[in-house]
Amino acid sequence: MPEKSTLTPVGPVNLVPLFPGLHRELMTLLRGLEPADWLKPTACALWSVKDIVAHLLDTCLRRLSFGRDGLDPTPIRPITSYADLVAYLNQLNAEWVGAMRRVSAPTLMGLLDLAEPQLHAYLASLDPDAPASFGVAWAGEERSLNWFDLGREYTERWLHQQQIREAVGAPGLNGGRWLSPTLDIFVRALPFTYAPVEAQPGTAVRLEITGDAGGVWALARGPTGWELFTGSATSPFADVTMGQDVAWKLFSKGLRPERASREVRIEGDERLGRPMLGALGIVA
Repeated sequence: MPEKSTLTPVGPVNLVPLFPGLHRELMTLLRGLEPADWLKPTACALWSVKDIVAHLLDTCLRRLSFGRDGLDPTPIRPITSYADLVAYLNQLNAEWVGAMRRVSAPTLMGLLDLAEPQLHAYLASLDPDAPASFGVAWAGEERSLNWFDLGREYTERWLHQQQIREAVGAPGLNGGRWLSPTLDIFVRALPFTYAPVEAQPGTAVRLEITGDAGGVWALARGPTGWELFTGSATSPFADVTMGQDVAWKLFSKGLRPERASREVRIEGDERLGRPMLGALGIVA
């Protein structure tokens, strides 16, 4: 497989050191909001800015409770499919957000600022190469290692903060420091996205995300399935190019298919390039 020999397989990344700084960016933003800003709608369907902050507190407390404190995370009903998982998580999220609408914005900020440092200490204590409590479902994994699960946790926190920033008109965290790690995790959804796509071993699809936070990856068909690499395949069957803002919105279901089709350039075999438009790095 000549293409593969010039590429580097994607490997583990440790994003835990970024959590405290990302949290500081959020708290600085929140402390500067006006009361009306907390009620502004966001790209996260049916949730206001305040609702997203409540959700971030929920995910923090859940991970501390289930991971650090050993609370049994077993769902109240069996999860037998991906659709079951999505429905269950949506229910959990809605219950919490609904209850937190009775809590003031200053109280939410205080609780979040109290809980997050505890979360960061707990995450730093985990062995990145040990099995995680939960698999990264959007990557097709029933079992994942901690580094990947925590990378997914980072992308969720970056994404929700970005949604808040867009809602209140604040500058986004679009620089390489914050967005590059998000895109690095998001693109790992691609082998699962392409699992149903038939192709001969040796077939490669090139993805270039332009911008300071972007990069180049190759999705190559191996003997048993699609594999993801960093680097540029020399003769890909399809070449997909998109800007970094398009990329993070595409992977987080923030672009409608018709707009994605206009914003993403596909050259070569359309059949092999177009599945990229359906990639998701979130549970949805």
